[in-house]
Amino acid sequence: MGEDGGLTYGPRGATAPQVPVWPVSPPGFRRFERTVTIGRGEDAWNAAGEAVLRWEVKRRSGFAVAPADGGGPGARERGRYTVTAGLGRCVVREPVEVVAVVETGDRCGFAYGTRRGHPVSGEEAFIVHRDDDGRVLLTLRSLTRAAPTGPWRPLFPVLLLAQLLVRRRYLRVLRDAGVRSTGPRSRPRTPPAPPAV
Repeated sequence: MGEDGGLTYGPRGATAPQVPVWPVSPPGFRRFERTVTIGRGEDAWNAAGEAVLRWEVKRRSGFAVAPADGGGPGARERGRYTVTAGLGRCVVREPVEVVAVVETGDRCGFAYGTRRGHPVSGEEAFIVHRDDDGRVLLTLRSLTRAAPTGPWRPLFPVLLLAQLLVRRRYLRVLRDAGVRSTGPRSRPRTPPAPPAV
């Protein structure tokens, strides 16, 4: 697979956050998908949707997220960001690009892909959705392989272990009261108007 506009993998949007059933993935990646219940009702839905689009899953899991292209802090398609994690002098910077954003009446989230310099190669999606019973759920999807080049490539097995620990955090951070947004409050999301015929 070739690179797509600076991404270290292809095709763009392979985690398909817009669909409930994840289609077949491209070969050569470790595929991961897990869904957890994070709340119930309209308030939980609005708060979780707002939080996920503000990168709160990453932030509440110990990462800093900053726009790298002069844009705003919220997830926006084709937006480029630097995700930073570290302790003391050991800091890892992960250049990423948002490759898909979805925001409908019952599904909200985004996927980001790795750019050159990221320790691994692939894509990750955070999707908040709700069912007919009012349950609000978070689905995490990811495709991962070793970075194509760079100093992190030989450490790929260690990075996979770290990824397991971080995923556990991701799946917990928006549960119950945790769906409160730490960013400025915005108006509740409403379903988009139907397209004109």
